[in-house]
Amino acid sequence: MSAWTLSKIAVPAQSVLAPSLPTADFADCYLLPDPDPQAPLLQSWLRLSARTPAWMAALMSLRNRVVRLVGLKDLGGLAARQPGKPAEAYRIGDRVGIFTLEQQRPGELVLGDDDKHLHVRLSLLRLAQPDGGSRLALTTVVHEHNRLGRLYMALVGPAHSLIVPLMLRQVMRQMQRESRP
Repeated sequence: MSAWTLSKIAVPAQSVLAPSLPTADFADCYLLPDPDPQAPLLQSWLRLSARTPAWMAALMSLRNRVVRLVGLKDLGGLAARQPGKPAEAYRIGDRVGIFTLEQQRPGELVLGDDDKHLHVRLSLLRLAQPDGGSRLALTTVVHEHNRLGRLYMALVGPAHSLIVPLMLRQVMRQMQRESRP
């Protein structure tokens, strides 16, 4: 497997999100390159989300306009709202783009968003590889709270499964170009 491939995998058992899987309504996980294995995971997340393609930002903007019509909150964009803010300045409970920082552990970062209709959690887990390097497992787990949450995920779930790999591949290509001397 090339260092720059993307693979869909099962949620790693060592993730703090793994115990929530039996009651989850949606879950997926993608294995992607770890361009800076020495960086704190929040810094890695900030770098990934800062490279959100323009088409994804446009989809998020459209999503925000549509969901406001039914009383759901406008999440903003994936990238941090304060792009110059260093990773070490974030604290548990701070907003990081569309998510709230829930946990920072040595090998895993957990972000989430809890709304009246859904509880969404995202994990960025660093996994050691046999060659001595590491890869990042990006996991999304969703718990639906009510009918609106089920309707939302009936529409968004299939789109998420198409859009996220496309977005991650584009972000990876950009990171690969940037890593060349």
